Amino acid sequence: MVGSNFGIIYHPSAGGGSSGQANTGSGTASGVGGGNSFNAISSTDRTAPASHLSDFMLQLEDYTPLLPDAVTSHYLNMGGFHADDKRIVRLISIATQKFMSDIIDDALQHSKARTHMQNSSTPGGSKAKDRKFTLTMEDLQPALADYGINVRKMDYSQ
Repeated sequence: MVGSNFGIIYHPSAGGGSSGQANTGSGTASGVGGGNSFNAISSTDRTAPASHLSDFMLQLEDYTPLLPDAVTSHYLNMGGFHADDKRIVRLISIATQKFMSDIIDDALQHSKARTHMQNSSTPGGSKAKDRKFTLTMEDLQPALADYGINVRKMDYSQ
């Protein structure tokens, strides 16, 4: 749902750019001079990403992220940022959700690699399809380290 919106923002030439150029090309055939068609193409390309961004911001009003707006606003206020526009708060919630999702996915990959190494060393290990994964600090530490976050166990916990 959100991924398709990000694709529009980051790849405007994939869908809308070619159709805008085709429309200006038909204007050139009807008698518009070569210099004017260049200006029409460049103005269309400049407004296309802006219109996609404004469409995305309008869609944020209807989208409910996993993190509630009150939680995001609370932590933004603790950091000294006060946003009156709920779309900005939801945009930050989506970015946070993506960041957390990437970290958890990396931790899952670390867990799969670790259990694969353990199962390959022992004969008759359990099958990967039957395995249920649990998020542990052993898998989370290297995933967070990839993002520059260092986590250590306390001295008294082992």
